[in-house]
Amino acid sequence: MSGLEIRGLRVSFDGFTAVDGVDLDVAPGDLRFLIGPNGAGKTTLVDAVTGLVKAEGSARFGGEELLGRAVHRIARSGIGRTFQTATVFEELTVLQNLDIAAGAGRSMWTMLRRRKDVPESVAKAMETVGLTDLADSPAGTLAHGQKQWLEIGMLLVQDVRLLLLDEPVAGMSHDERQATGELLQRISEERTVVVIEHDMDFMRSFARSVSVLHAGKVLSEGTVAQVQADPKVQEVYLGHTATEDAAPAVVQEA
Repeated sequence: MSGLEIRGLRVSFDGFTAVDGVDLDVAPGDLRFLIGPNGAGKTTLVDAVTGLVKAEGSARFGGEELLGRAVHRIARSGIGRTFQTATVFEELTVLQNLDIAAGAGRSMWTMLRRRKDVPESVAKAMETVGLTDLADSPAGTLAHGQKQWLEIGMLLVQDVRLLLLDEPVAGMSHDERQATGELLQRISEERTVVVIEHDMDFMRSFARSVSVLHAGKVLSEGTVAQVQADPKVQEVYLGHTATEDAAPAVVQEA
């Protein structure tokens, strides 16, 4: 299992610095949450790691430098991401979506035809994301949360070792958020997971560690309790610094 090491990461757009010299270490098997106000640089940081924007500095995973590499080469090195809106083939079944994701090098016809047997990697992914009973259901008929789980499953069948998830529970019901958190806990037993999140209740329930970004820099890092008790974080989120005798403020999204 590998971790993510970022040093001096900087991303600028037309003179505006969106990520300003970030250092970040995500240990192997961590379930790290990236939080911070809108415009803090969270998504841009992930865009840089996955090759979608040019960046300066260093981002290494499994000892390999990622910056400067093509998007598809980064993906082949075991890194996968999701976006705020799930991207699945809605006309195809759950099984077909997973089979396509797993099927590099096979013909489209081979991937689309109904199989008598299901590849072990696909069956395991379906079980992990809780969609085995919906294997033959078109992806377009799935509930919002189930589409997100399917997209995560499509990364799992590619044997992704670092998952970068952008607001995976946005728009989900309470039960879907709970199931997603439990899913991420299971996945992080064998993989490293980084979650960009605005849902602070979800963060408090499932984060193993937290990095708070503000104005393109890392403001604070630690456990949920450590971050919540940090006066710098309270000032950014709540507009004031806690007094010594005040209880640690609960981080709330600005």
